[in-house]
Amino acid sequence: MKILLIEKLPRILSNKTRLEKELKIKITNRGKEVSISGKPEDEYIAEKVIDALEFGFNFSDAMLIKNEDSIFEILNIKDYTKRDDLKKVRARIIGKGGKTLKVLSDLTECHFELKDNFVGIIGESEKIENAQNAMISLIKGSKQSNVYARLEKLKPEPILDLGLKK
Repeated sequence: MKILLIEKLPRILSNKTRLEKELKIKITNRGKEVSISGKPEDEYIAEKVIDALEFGFNFSDAMLIKNEDSIFEILNIKDYTKRDDLKKVRARIIGKGGKTLKVLSDLTECHFELKDNFVGIIGESEKIENAQNAMISLIKGSKQSNVYARLEKLKPEPILDLGLKK
């Protein structure tokens, strides 16, 4: 049994039945304390999904973590910049009307979410490294166009499935 402290409890409780059904776990709460019980591997995945929901991802994006090759990563903006004005750094990441985040999401095929001074990324393990590097470049001050060009160059060729993957 895992116990988590949740700040955005209504967000978790509104999706409680869907979470229990799809992740094969049992969720109980007492105050801001949420306990998860089930098989250890299901508990681990449920913990990651609940963390993603609490971070701000929508339900369908958070449920991508359930797939074996999807990962949830959090980057702290303060770790990659010495600037004091983090508001401008966040503005660079978001872009005009959210355009930069949308383009990054399209190029990396990952999902991004900004919360305070943290950037959450959900994506496949092969693609998340490029997404992290692109985000770090933006935080450090690279031009958006340079980051986009690098991502287009690094975009992996589609892998041909020879019937070996499930």
